Amino acid sequence: MDKIGKLVVGVWMVLVLQPSLSQGQDVAVEGYFLQDSARLGERVGYVLKARYPSEMPVLFPDSTYRFGDFEYLGKQTFTSATADGVTLDSAVYWLSNFSLDSVQNYRIPVFEIVRYDSIHHVPEPAPLHLVLTIDEIPEELSFRQNDSYQYIPPSFNYPYLIVGILVVVVLLIAGFYFFGEGLKKRWQVYREKRKFKRFVEDWELSMKQLVNNPQIQEADELLGLWKSYLENLTGLPFREWTATETAAFLQQPEVVTDFRKIELIIYANRVDNNIREACENLLQISRNQLEEKIEKIHHHE
Repeated sequence: MDKIGKLVVGVWMVLVLQPSLSQGQDVAVEGYFLQDSARLGERVGYVLKARYPSEMPVLFPDSTYRFGDFEYLGKQTFTSATADGVTLDSAVYWLSNFSLDSVQNYRIPVFEIVRYDSIHHVPEPAPLHLVLTIDEIPEELSFRQNDSYQYIPPSFNYPYLIVGILVVVVLLIAGFYFFGEGLKKRWQVYREKRKFKRFVEDWELSMKQLVNNPQIQEADELLGLWKSYLENLTGLPFREWTATETAAFLQQPEVVTDFRKIELIIYANRVDNNIREACENLLQISRNQLEEKIEKIHHHE
């Protein structure tokens, strides 16, 4: 190729690549783990955020991306937020670490799509410390000598024990035969109330943490706790339903508003002034569902 041909090719490459390079400078990427340390194989969340001009095509990695020493478990995406021509996208990648390194400096890129290629934008490395759960075994084992006599209790009269057990079994069978249905209902009601009591204790603690520290993890754990309890109570897949589907099943449209107040923290990193009121409304809904379940138990439904 002569000098004129090389010059033409060089000018063409500059004109093609210059727009993509100038656009790449407008992308700001941030990545961090939701916790500082984790055990081997433990599920951890990695938050990836990107700010870029709204007209720029930017993609986040999916399950086909190679995550290195981490195993991909799932991805939680959020609605994009655009203001003054700048878009904010965020996602949480749920990973498991299987590296034996004491510290993993990890990062996940985002991709800016250009004409025939893509530009990688990577955040600063996020450290994750490995927590060892087994103490190191010493090279020399030490043994303690113990030659003292151990007290052996006298023999027990097992025939009386067997007769007593048989009497108790017969009484239990007779009681179940005559009062079995009522006892079964009471036992079911008792179990449901006990589960609800534990749920309320966990809910109060999680709600307090969310109000005092409104962050993504606290908001996600609160909604997950509520959906898990209703799923256990009703046997329906609440964790797979959206806020709209949940409100339609419960026949309570206001559930969508309560969900949005909590999801606002996850999606937009903003806090609603009525966040505590939304939590109280969700707790009351779970209490109403418990009362309906108890009513069905009493009526054999």
